[in-house]
Amino acid sequence: MITVERTDFISVPVTDLERSRAFYRDTLGLPEIPGIGSWPEFQLGENVSLYLLDPTNIGQEFKGPHTSPIALRVPDVAAAKEALEAKGIEFTGDVFDTSVCHMAIFHDPDGNQIMLHRRYAPHAS
Repeated sequence: MITVERTDFISVPVTDLERSRAFYRDTLGLPEIPGIGSWPEFQLGENVSLYLLDPTNIGQEFKGPHTSPIALRVPDVAAAKEALEAKGIEFTGDVFDTSVCHMAIFHDPDGNQIMLHRRYAPHAS
């Protein structure tokens, strides 16, 4: 057994680092972690970051985007969706209410799924 202290980062496969850097930094407004160099990394809250990786830079192929969404917790899904739509982001549908949380899904320039998410019901015990 190993001891996992936390998740340090989530790798996101991209085909154009500068285009994706601009999307995550300028369109989504995520804070870029300085000093990482040519590997853009963005802070997601307190304990995890999002790391952009062009697989061709490490001798691999881009085999497609993530098809399971990366859930970004936001204070208000509808308001965040509206703000991103004003920047030209297209969502796959309306805000979805699961009776536990609200969510809305969109894609980055390479097709990686991203979800705006907010749980409003307590966790079941």
